[in-house]
Amino acid sequence: MRDRFSTKGSKLVSSVAMSTDPNCIFCKIVAGAIPVERLYEDDLVIAFPDREPQAPTHLLVIPKRHLASHAQATDEDELLLGHMLSAAATIARKRDLGKGYRLVVNCGDEGGQSVAHLHLHLLGGRQMHWPPG
Repeated sequence: MRDRFSTKGSKLVSSVAMSTDPNCIFCKIVAGAIPVERLYEDDLVIAFPDREPQAPTHLLVIPKRHLASHAQATDEDELLLGHMLSAAATIARKRDLGKGYRLVVNCGDEGGQSVAHLHLHLLGGRQMHWPPG
């Protein structure tokens, strides 16, 4: 499935330089060098199943542009960060997660970030508990 946000997406793409890291597994996924089931894609982000799911629905939403971590985001990334949340909401609706879901961004080693490329976990399909961990 490929969704397009033509006006909003092109405006965002033109305002954000696309960069990649040749050693980053997520950049390789974006480039198509590592195949994944792309459940959602637009000009700025793709979403695919997490390879170690922690819930019946566990998807990753990643920007196509390499950004190592949320901690490295600047004011210039504001539109991209908002777009990631908007895309996650669209995906959640399409996945029938109307009863609820959780969005998680791990940041840094102590925050549990295992891949140095910003990614948003979208978890749903079961009751989420608090505290998470």
